[in-house]
Amino acid sequence: MWFFGWDVVGQVPVGDKFVLIAAPHTSNWDFPFGLFALYIYRLKVSWIGKDSLFKKPFGGIMRWLGGIAINRDSQHGVVNQIAKQLRESSKLAVAITPSGTRKRRDYWKSGFYWIAHAAQVPILCGYLDYGRKEACLGLCFVPTGNVREDMDRIREFYKGIQGKYPELATRIRLRDENT
Repeated sequence: MWFFGWDVVGQVPVGDKFVLIAAPHTSNWDFPFGLFALYIYRLKVSWIGKDSLFKKPFGGIMRWLGGIAINRDSQHGVVNQIAKQLRESSKLAVAITPSGTRKRRDYWKSGFYWIAHAAQVPILCGYLDYGRKEACLGLCFVPTGNVREDMDRIREFYKGIQGKYPELATRIRLRDENT
């Protein structure tokens, strides 16, 4: 990260299990910079990615890097499966990009929230701020089930954070907040 002019700030929270949200996600560069930052934090993380990333010739490398393939076109109980893995593991960190894509969407996907809530593990907020060239691990809390209040905390944390392509950033809002 130093070579590219980036700073790495914040720290890994106490505890061995959490859901790491990585936002904003607007560029393919997020992946290598995120891996570099995790290496500096000495943090081994599994991450969820679209199944097309796991096809030949790169599938083996993606799994070696901690990837877990999911089919984004259909629901297969991914939230319950990942929550169960978290509950049954003595140590597991799972990274998710809540926007689900590098393109602008109307809402974040809520899986990160419901995985952490079902497993009763903290959500750890992380970012790559391309404006300041800063990687950070910061806000960490166990979700309460009050989606709107918890998301207000997350929105406050990410206020002013700039992705590589700010115009592609998805606003920090879950459909679940509308109910």
